[in-house]
Amino acid sequence: MRSGILRHTTATIAITAIAAVLAACSPESAETVKEKLPRKEVASPEEQTTSPKVAPTRSAAELARDQYRHPAETLMFFEVDPGHTVVELWPGGGWYTAILAPYLKNNGQLIAAHFPADSEVGFFQKSRAAFNKRFLLQPEIYGNIYVTELAPPQKLTIAQAGEADRVLTFRNVHNWMRNRQEQAVFDEAFRVLKQGGILGVVEHRAPDSFSREKMVETGYVTESYVTQLAINAGFVPAGHSEINANPKDSRDHAHGVWSMPPTLRGGDVNRSEFLAIGESDRMTLKFRKP
Repeated sequence: MRSGILRHTTATIAITAIAAVLAACSPESAETVKEKLPRKEVASPEEQTTSPKVAPTRSAAELARDQYRHPAETLMFFEVDPGHTVVELWPGGGWYTAILAPYLKNNGQLIAAHFPADSEVGFFQKSRAAFNKRFLLQPEIYGNIYVTELAPPQKLTIAQAGEADRVLTFRNVHNWMRNRQEQAVFDEAFRVLKQGGILGVVEHRAPDSFSREKMVETGYVTESYVTQLAINAGFVPAGHSEINANPKDSRDHAHGVWSMPPTLRGGDVNRSEFLAIGESDRMTLKFRKP
């Protein structure tokens, strides 16, 4: 009974801390900042002095996504504590980084396994540059975020072996499937996690009937496929949640998942219908390293 009370108390404290971070992230405009120095180096006193001091920033567009992405509940399901070392895989523009970084700032560590800064892919270059400008020279707000580079198979070392308490990925598995590197990424997540550590996966959910080719084409992936990737890497399934489910999503769209908000690739075609549906139907899965 005592252990149950302790777990409940710890969970209550953690979700209160996450809620406080979300409440503090006001939709103010961010000022441009310089890029951070390489991992584990510290900016000079001059750079720290001249860096703009701005409040934690989440845009109005980002805040509008909370109703579909349920960040507090999702991070609680993944058992993320403020003292953890967390690896976020391919954070992109930093939607979850803006929540995770302040949450981990004082007692934990966020490692962003991002696109390579010198990528030949224009989108990757722009995304990484925008991430750097937004997050990396404001340690008083976001902490000292470490950045590694993930571009399998050439770049696959996201952290040191056994360094991480949690590895999290949000809507990325279908991207790695494009060049058949999804298993390599899951294997790397297993390598860097501590014993007992958790891999948390949120991904657009496909019907069980979808083939691998259909998954790549549409961006929707079956739960069974993601689960098998994790088991192949050595993980043990540790939970399933419907936090991010959306039964209104038929998962049958002209532009796949990109027909849905926030992308709305079809433009004005059926726009009102897609906006009424909201974001995609998503699995939320948890796997533990034995």
